[in-house]
Amino acid sequence: MPAVENIVGRIGLLQGQGSSAEPKFRVAPHNIEAEQALLGAILVNNDAFDRVSDFLLPEHFSEELHRRVYDVASQLIRAGKIATPITLKTFLGEHDLGGITIPQYLARLAAEATTVINAEDYGRTVYDLALRRHLILIGEDIVNAAYDAPVGATPRGQIEDAERKLYQVAESGRYDGGFQRFSDALTTAVDMAAKAWERDGRLSGIASGLTDLDRMMGGLQASDLVIIAGRPGMGKTALATNIAFNIAKAYEFEVRADGSHATVNGGVVGFFSLEMSAEQLATRIISEQSGVASYKIRRGDISENDFGHISAAAQDMQSIPFYIDQTGGLSIAQLTARARRLKRQRGLDVLVVDYLQLLSGSRNRGGDNRVQEMTEITTGLKALAKEMNVPVVALSQLSRQVESRDDKRPQLSDLRESGSIEQDADVVMFVFREEYYLKNKQPREGTEEFLTWQADMERVHGRAEVIIGKQRHGPTGTVELAFEAEMTRFSNLAREDNLPVRL
Repeated sequence: MPAVENIVGRIGLLQGQGSSAEPKFRVAPHNIEAEQALLGAILVNNDAFDRVSDFLLPEHFSEELHRRVYDVASQLIRAGKIATPITLKTFLGEHDLGGITIPQYLARLAAEATTVINAEDYGRTVYDLALRRHLILIGEDIVNAAYDAPVGATPRGQIEDAERKLYQVAESGRYDGGFQRFSDALTTAVDMAAKAWERDGRLSGIASGLTDLDRMMGGLQASDLVIIAGRPGMGKTALATNIAFNIAKAYEFEVRADGSHATVNGGVVGFFSLEMSAEQLATRIISEQSGVASYKIRRGDISENDFGHISAAAQDMQSIPFYIDQTGGLSIAQLTARARRLKRQRGLDVLVVDYLQLLSGSRNRGGDNRVQEMTEITTGLKALAKEMNVPVVALSQLSRQVESRDDKRPQLSDLRESGSIEQDADVVMFVFREEYYLKNKQPREGTEEFLTWQADMERVHGRAEVIIGKQRHGPTGTVELAFEAEMTRFSNLAREDNLPVRL
């Protein structure tokens, strides 16, 4: 293909030819012949485009002319027209490429094209080489940023930025997706049912440790975004903490042939505590497990017996796979990078984020764009859940309009920036404690209203409702739980039908 070789030479040093003493630099990886073979196949048979169009983009070509040819051809084909050397030349001009015109070059590509059968292989070659060139650019950016870092930049921030760029390269235009046979999906579904039958509690997902909640949800499902929402004081952080700890405490694994660990029961938990410090979170869990009120632990108002319970509980919790990140002001990009790192280094089965409104988008936005920023956050969390194939439990605040109603049970419309949260979430559940509101309405003692209030307080004391307002793969409804405020502990509610028979 002498004319083609001519155009390659015209483009300049793409073939890396010359004496050993001439260039002192390395040429970025490329394969002009693969690009030419692919473009020729497309020009001869436009069906070749369908084999590469879902992962190959114009910028993946190393040569500018090839980018233009592929871009114009793709636009014509997607518009239902035919892409041939004749139809393309109108959009590419009549430039001289060193003794050969563009129409002549296109004709030569088509004349010496390979068959459409090899188009996908050539497309993958072009794509893989583009990734390598992109990696080189990222490496250069990392080196330059390390040499010329601004005063306010931190090495950790640079690492997270590099991880984000690398992940973007890995995910853009992946060619390992696409359609799969329904029989393969059936096999996966049957395997999931079999594992659920073998697992404790007969659950398809990860058991939360709260029986009635698990019965309603089937456990926490892989790749689900689960939202736990509530007004301040309802105990949403306590519920998330209880569930996370129950999962970590139940962790069991088996060793695979390659030495890695496969989770059998429970799971490895990552907890992003954007509001509370790790010590505050640990104090809550110690209180829950030891039975000593958390305010007593904070004040040091404990007896020798209490200290023994605390020490024993702390000893039992030493080895559980529960990892806390207490960094405040994280962006969704930083959170995603840290979650991937935990998955890679320690494993990850459940991720908890406390709470949504304390996250920021990857780009600085004005206050007027908070809704768009929240959309980016919820979409990012859902994508992270699917990518890592783990449930992501994210806490969310509710708007103040709940307080203006007589019935203060929350609804989906009470979610802040509810459009994106409600849309992206697979499960939305609200934490509601009627006792919290009744306690603040105590009438004067001795009145008839006081007796009614006292009866209502006895009815709701130590009870909480988890209202499942949305669930993609299950029913909605209300689950009642027991709540011990001093220990910030949710547990299964003792019911008459579960109690031993009284003689």
